[in-house]
Amino acid sequence: MEIFFLGTGAGVPAKLRNVTSIALKLLDERGTIWLFDAGEATQHQILHTSIKPRRIEKIFITHLHGDHIYGLPGLLASRSFQGGESEVTVYGPKGIKDYLQASLSVSQTYLKYRLTVIEIEEGVIFEDGQFFVEARLLDHGIPSYGYRIVEKDKPGTLLAEKLREAGVQPGPIFRKIKNGETVLLEDGRVINPAEFLGPPQKGRIVAILGDTRFTENAAKLAEKADILVHEATFAKGEEKLAYEYFHSTAYQAAMIARQAGCKQLCLTHISARYDRNASKELVKEAMEVFPAIDIAEDFKEISIPLSK
Repeated sequence: MEIFFLGTGAGVPAKLRNVTSIALKLLDERGTIWLFDAGEATQHQILHTSIKPRRIEKIFITHLHGDHIYGLPGLLASRSFQGGESEVTVYGPKGIKDYLQASLSVSQTYLKYRLTVIEIEEGVIFEDGQFFVEARLLDHGIPSYGYRIVEKDKPGTLLAEKLREAGVQPGPIFRKIKNGETVLLEDGRVINPAEFLGPPQKGRIVAILGDTRFTENAAKLAEKADILVHEATFAKGEEKLAYEYFHSTAYQAAMIARQAGCKQLCLTHISARYDRNASKELVKEAMEVFPAIDIAEDFKEISIPLSK
């Protein structure tokens, strides 16, 4: 599992940073990629990476401001032209369906794959055997959501040698025990899987937030997260300006990370007013309250290791 930043700027594209798009790479977990927002030129950014658009399975839109959605119709169209055939599901606030229908219809774009668009409300918006995704409203003037992506715990490692010592040979029985099934052997013995599996592997938690003022819902989404991706449009001392424009400072993002008990914080959505040196100052300010901080840059990748 890796987070890959395709765009990390705020408002408008800049030479240093394109507008927002984040890829959650789940290639080992499910062979797919989940995308969070698709600002203008997202597909151009992808051209500079190893990401294959046909691998994109789900797209989560935080809100409907242009710097988060203007690249979405083009990306969906190009995915079709490039041989993408598997279904894509787009999740987003009310209005995302009309936006996509109008864009694709007016441009007479035909997709070779099934596109499902789900207009979300607060709560669990997706769940399967591996993951669930929870959405909560933030504070941004228009509906803006944050997403909490939770990987479900996995069964522990199969203690194969212990099974062999118990007279159980590799084969279908091993698979059943690995899946947590109780097995009745031919000799009448009952194999309890708990006795032949190591401790469960704790799933990872990722919180990716849309644009927002300082808000308690951000901390709820980020609770005990392995990584929190939080906007940092303004510097410390500009809280009044941040509030007026429905954004956060880097310092406020760090306060959320500390309150939520996160393992790591990554700052993104950086205003073009901050060059590379000024961006480093944002990190220093945030580290006053939360030390485990990184700052996103276009094409930066952060690996999210399994818990030990």
